[in-house]
Amino acid sequence: MIQHRLIQLLLIPFSLLYGLGISLRNIAYKYGLLKGVGFNIPLISVGNLTIGGAGKTPHIEYLIRLLKDYINVATLSRGYGRKTKGFLLVNPNDSSEAVGDEPLQFKRKFPDILVSVSENRTFAIPQLLMEQEALQAVLLDDAFQHRSIDPGLNILLTEYQYPYTKDFLLPSGRLREWSSAAQRADIIVVSKCPRVLPEEDKQQMIKELAPLSYQKIFFSYYSYQKPYYIFNPIYRAPLNPDLNILLISAIARTEYLVDYLEKEVDSVRVLQYEDHHYFTNYDVSHLKRNFELIDNPNKIILTTEKDAMRLELHRAYLLEHKLPVFVLPTEVSFHGEDGQTFNKAVQQFLLNFRA
Repeated sequence: MIQHRLIQLLLIPFSLLYGLGISLRNIAYKYGLLKGVGFNIPLISVGNLTIGGAGKTPHIEYLIRLLKDYINVATLSRGYGRKTKGFLLVNPNDSSEAVGDEPLQFKRKFPDILVSVSENRTFAIPQLLMEQEALQAVLLDDAFQHRSIDPGLNILLTEYQYPYTKDFLLPSGRLREWSSAAQRADIIVVSKCPRVLPEEDKQQMIKELAPLSYQKIFFSYYSYQKPYYIFNPIYRAPLNPDLNILLISAIARTEYLVDYLEKEVDSVRVLQYEDHHYFTNYDVSHLKRNFELIDNPNKIILTTEKDAMRLELHRAYLLEHKLPVFVLPTEVSFHGEDGQTFNKAVQQFLLNFRA
């Protein structure tokens, strides 16, 4: 801990230089030297101020479920970590290497909507409109810092345990921008909250974030579903107190997930990698060895939905060695009446939108 703090202190000068560059960029947008492009279609941005872990993917999925039965909605992501370039429409049969793990997850779960990736989102939106003229809204994944586009609704996520107000700029901390950038948000969602959240704790968080008069704050948490076998979702493995789990994860901050699992099963062992890590042949053989070391027949390997998109690249090995890899589905729920109020805020934005 002391060594970590020392490193953070040594990195502060670099954070200040980084912050100066970010400030100059934001000033250029504030005073019109640079301008975000607007489009004649509703754009909803979902992002955060940190470098990961706030739960953008399940919140995008929440919005898809909210909207897909009523309007033609599409998603647009950068496609982080993919080995391709340019604008692509995602197909369910694509690999994570081609389109990125999160976009592939969107398409697998919601095959009827347009899912796209592009480094240049300003260019990609006209491409989407060419693909589907009847498109009525686009969900921009991780676009809070992508200021070349001017979204109509800016949704900012921040973790309950790690609010942006208590963080610092890269590389000393995890912030992509100064915390004052939160002023651009229309909605702030405090994510990964405890399932039981007393009103006084909510009020304390609201006081900490100090929202402006035009900003609404909501509180969400994760609802985990029954794990399913990675290569055949028909097969389920309900969590139970006798189960031993080997968790393989390459997502930012697994504490919330591990805390949940430890309350549901007998034991949890974790193989942790960096966010979006592409598992190597060594990684999956290491997974196999660690699984065999668990001296209990009542055991499974568990992973997240996002990690499953990358693990399936090792399908042949996993099948050959009959490794029971199960995927834990995750959905967002809101506390109390926050869900209805959040839904109404999004719906009101769409109803009031004028090109």
